[in-house]
Amino acid sequence: MTDPNPGKPKTGWLQRLTSGLQRSSRQFTDQVVSTFTKRALDEAALDELEELLIQADLGVDASARIVEAFARERFGGMATDAEIKETLAGAIAEELRSHAGRFDPLAGPKPYVVLLVGVNGSGKTTTLGKIAADLKERGAKVLIAAGDTFRAAAIEQLQVWADRSGTPILIKPPGSDAAGLAFEAVTRAKAEGLDVVLIDTAGRLQNKTGLMEELAKIVRVLKKIDVAYPHETLLVLDATVGKNAMSQVEVFTKIAGVTGLVMTKLDGTARGGVLVPLAEASSAPVKLIGVGEGIDDLQPFDPEAFARSLVGLGPKENA
Repeated sequence: MTDPNPGKPKTGWLQRLTSGLQRSSRQFTDQVVSTFTKRALDEAALDELEELLIQADLGVDASARIVEAFARERFGGMATDAEIKETLAGAIAEELRSHAGRFDPLAGPKPYVVLLVGVNGSGKTTTLGKIAADLKERGAKVLIAAGDTFRAAAIEQLQVWADRSGTPILIKPPGSDAAGLAFEAVTRAKAEGLDVVLIDTAGRLQNKTGLMEELAKIVRVLKKIDVAYPHETLLVLDATVGKNAMSQVEVFTKIAGVTGLVMTKLDGTARGGVLVPLAEASSAPVKLIGVGEGIDDLQPFDPEAFARSLVGLGPKENA
């Protein structure tokens, strides 16, 4: 997923992305196609299109701009289903291009400190495990810090990922101070000349003041070592919660200084379009997306690939 040559997504991944987003594409694209194929695109049709896009969770503002793009290209004319999908994909990709970011911890200073945050059940621990496995495969020296000291199950889950990839892991007994563990992990990584430190944190609801204060403490402690720490704070969001993720973006950004979004479980929702308003509401770019449980199912976010898959087109033949 932290591809050293991230310019083009791999074909196999694009096919999995299209397959994973089938529920989303059926949610609104088929309806759009059936409504507008061989029909002149007039004002009434554009109003209907905008309503369909809003219902698909693309957001009011983005939906309006996508309709404007449709009007510029297709107004007054008729189009085939393929032409409609291509136009729709192009308009969605254009919405997302300025909200895409690159995640490559091996391009930064060493040790590169990455903090993963998010609510319970977002896929945060699994995401960390996949990143660790990918980095190890690329020859990086990585340390995992099991900073979710509230749940023994989270520690066990991370241990499984560490064993699978052969990555060393720092573990403390449940109930231990998470900030102290993070401090120890980074200090060890500096002493041993490691490349990357991946710090897990307890899943927490954004309205739980005590847990959010603990997260703020972890950030403060890391900055006492180096004001640049953490270099990256990834907020992991579960696509199946839809627009409820908006408040998570706001609160976690305020507390932890989020630098990148990771959208998981896009294969488990019919509302994959929610990534559009989430990306536009965040000051941090979307860096990774996931559509499955496999290690290779977490990949860099590519706006065009996502947009094409969202409307059911899949990769271009010459991609």
